[in-house]
Amino acid sequence: MGAAGHRGRSLAADGRDRRRCAGLAGLRPPRPRRALKRPWLTGQLSSHRRTGIQQRPPPAPSHHRKADRVPVSKLSGTRALVYLGAFCQRHALWVIGAALVLSVCAVLVVMHRLSINTDTGKLIDPNLPWQQDNAALDKAFPQNTGLLAIVIDGKTPELAESAAAQITQALKAEPSLFKTVRRPDGGPYFDKNGLLFLSEKDLQQTADDIVAAQPLLGGLAADPTLRGMLNVVQLFLQGVESGQAPRSRVQPAISQMAATIDANLTSAHVVQPLSWQSLLSSAPPSPRALRRFVLAQPVLDYGALEPGAKATGFVRATAETLHLTPDYGVTVRQTGNIPLNDDQFASVSEGIGLSTTVSVVLVLGLLLLALRSFTMTGAIMVTLFVGLLMTAAFAALAVGTLNLISVAFAVLFVGIAVDFGVQLCVAVRAKRTTAPTIQAATTAAIRRVGAALVLAALSAASGFFAFLPTAYRGVSELGLIAGVGMLIAVTLNLTLLPALLAVLPVRAEPSEVGWRELAPVDRFLLKRRRWVLAGGAVLALASLALMPRLNFDFNPLNLVDPRSEAASTMFELMRDPLSTPNTIDILTPSVEAAAALTPKLQALPEVDTVLSLNSFVPTDQPAKLAILSDLSLLVGPTLDTQPALDPPSDDAIRAAATATAERLRKIGPEADSPERRLADALDRLAKADAATMARVGDALLQGLPATLDRLRTLLSAGPVTLADLPQELRDTWVAPDGQARLSVFPSGNAADNAVVARFVDAVKAVAPHATGTAVTIQESSRTIVGAFVTAGILATAMIALLLAIALRRVIDVLMALTPLLLAGLMTLATTILIGLPINFANIIALPLLLGVGVAFDIYFVVNWRARRGEPLQSSTTRAIVFSALTTASAFGSLWLSPHPGTAGMGELLTIELLFTLFAVLVFMPALLGPPAPPRRHHPAPIVKPDFTDHPDQTR
Repeated sequence: MGAAGHRGRSLAADGRDRRRCAGLAGLRPPRPRRALKRPWLTGQLSSHRRTGIQQRPPPAPSHHRKADRVPVSKLSGTRALVYLGAFCQRHALWVIGAALVLSVCAVLVVMHRLSINTDTGKLIDPNLPWQQDNAALDKAFPQNTGLLAIVIDGKTPELAESAAAQITQALKAEPSLFKTVRRPDGGPYFDKNGLLFLSEKDLQQTADDIVAAQPLLGGLAADPTLRGMLNVVQLFLQGVESGQAPRSRVQPAISQMAATIDANLTSAHVVQPLSWQSLLSSAPPSPRALRRFVLAQPVLDYGALEPGAKATGFVRATAETLHLTPDYGVTVRQTGNIPLNDDQFASVSEGIGLSTTVSVVLVLGLLLLALRSFTMTGAIMVTLFVGLLMTAAFAALAVGTLNLISVAFAVLFVGIAVDFGVQLCVAVRAKRTTAPTIQAATTAAIRRVGAALVLAALSAASGFFAFLPTAYRGVSELGLIAGVGMLIAVTLNLTLLPALLAVLPVRAEPSEVGWRELAPVDRFLLKRRRWVLAGGAVLALASLALMPRLNFDFNPLNLVDPRSEAASTMFELMRDPLSTPNTIDILTPSVEAAAALTPKLQALPEVDTVLSLNSFVPTDQPAKLAILSDLSLLVGPTLDTQPALDPPSDDAIRAAATATAERLRKIGPEADSPERRLADALDRLAKADAATMARVGDALLQGLPATLDRLRTLLSAGPVTLADLPQELRDTWVAPDGQARLSVFPSGNAADNAVVARFVDAVKAVAPHATGTAVTIQESSRTIVGAFVTAGILATAMIALLLAIALRRVIDVLMALTPLLLAGLMTLATTILIGLPINFANIIALPLLLGVGVAFDIYFVVNWRARRGEPLQSSTTRAIVFSALTTASAFGSLWLSPHPGTAGMGELLTIELLFTLFAVLVFMPALLGPPAPPRRHHPAPIVKPDFTDHPDQTR
């Protein structure tokens, strides 16, 4: 008897199993004795009894590949994974108990060791040259860091000035909330020397306007009441009647008075007070004249989600308490990095609740559709939760503090780790149709997909670890945490998940798990594979052609809700060249060095203005002081006039109002004339009660005393030198060690990224160590883009190396990476077509493509190497589709966030996953082609079993 017969006799003599007879020798090799005691290690044994086996015909030669592929069951480590899964199933309760203990420990570690630091300045390596320049400036001028800009707009210049003074005083009284408080556009120095900063021409015009208003000032100085004001109006009307003054000259003042009286006749408090500065000027007040600034340096709590919330809340409460609200003619807004960041955190936290709820509901629903089992869905969710806790504990031990980027590890973990559970459980379902027990099905599933899961996890981890050497610290720490998280996830899915399935009730599957409905698609992709590949090539080339138009927008302002107070105010300030935040600061050795550098910068066409300490010493002082001296001689005595009359009675005011109204109608009888409007308003005032008349009088006259005092102060200006500058102003521009600061403002639209980029390049060509907001935005964008390019190259290389080690064939590695490249190109091309720029937030979606996309590709390649045909009908495709959908629902729910950055990230992630799924399900099968049949160099001979020597086997 041949070798096969001899093998049959020895097995029969062992008495282990009648199915291991010589008749089956040509069908499969003998199995280990130990395995027979544990049928879940081997799967369901065949019950067929064969009396003979015909020799198989030799396979047709494969035109596609050599026949030395390594099937999945022989990948390195597969046997160890199978035994590990079997061990966890035999000791399921111990494994679950250990997971519970580790979870409790993880919770304790997270509670005591993990914190969040919302300081955005720590997201990038501080050792970079431009970061060191920024640190040097902050060290020299610490009072200029972390500023809260309070923007105050009033209906009149007087209201804005009064509000700024009140807020400054209130904030200075709270040193526990504010380290420094100052007014960059106000204070005693500017109150006295403000007119000297006008050009000589503008100063002369201002002086002429004040001289023309001298009769008004004189009459009101003698009788600063409503009666006195009406008498002054009649005096001006007399001049018009006599032809001494044109009617048009008094109409602006008449219009302002009419508007003020009308607004206050029916209000409960003073609104829209009369602007005396406007009355004294020949032109209406400019927007700058109606605006004041207060700069405060709040005490920040970086352990809170909104570090500046206490300070900004105090400012809002103070404005309410002091009636500095729109109802009283004042608007107080806050902007700057502090409220901008706080608004971002608030909008993110506001949207995270909705996103999380939608995500959980969608993920659970999709898992139930994929698995059709509450038990398996629950097991996956438990495994996912335990893995998330352990990953968070690792983050607490390895990093300690999460930043605004690394905090996204939880989202990435859930989005990618759920794939491992879906793949394994769908494979279990596929094996459950024939396996007698859930243990046998799980073991068979691990044998089939275990190695692929490990390879996918290692590839995803490699992609994340590629960010470790980059200068973008936020993503570097995220890469460390997420990379280890992938390893934790695959470990739990191969240990805890099998243990949970072993103890939970899982029903048998009545039918196959795959999608037989896709058989025509499988046949089409194989029959027309050349056309499919050509279509993929066309898509790739078309996407490449669009790449030069790829838009990178790394302006952080474009990531915040433009409707928020801080963002809308900042965008408004950016339209004014002298208030834009996109400026450049330059640190020079001395005041003299700053003065020498100023002309070089001012000569640049990209520069609008250069400010330094010298900028606060007025130019052309002799000529300007001469104008002020003449003005003081003319109006000085008028300003010093003391009131000579007693306060009027209500009847006297009514009589003055009636007389003034009659004269106004004579001069301007037209129904729509300013004179007629004021006359009608005065008629209503004459019929009003005493309280209304008092309120109208306050609205008309409350700004007069401050205006007269301000005029007296301005007319007292004298020569100014650097030595006369106040210490607070000097400290803003000159450091204690003598270093001086220059502030450079751009020309053009400071909200245009291209304008700012040209501005930065031009200034840095003159001053290489320039820093400031504009430089920070540009350099950080370059750093981040460089980090992602470096990480992308490293990740691709690491994943390719890992795949080469595991798959052992270059062509297999290329086929695993090619669909990934196609999906990436199509994703970027789509962002160009829909106008979605790559920014700080959504660029984090690119690592996800490596993590999820490589995993899907690996599953297909491993199945193909195992000679499993009909890929779209397989359970693997079902797992991939539902895994992609669950991931898309997890990330796509971010699209619902009110935060533009988060919503944009969800949008890009969704697009990316859809194209990844397209590349894997359409392009990948055509790329792989049909699996080659196995080649046998020594086909088994036809053997007729002989049982005569073994009576026990012939029964």
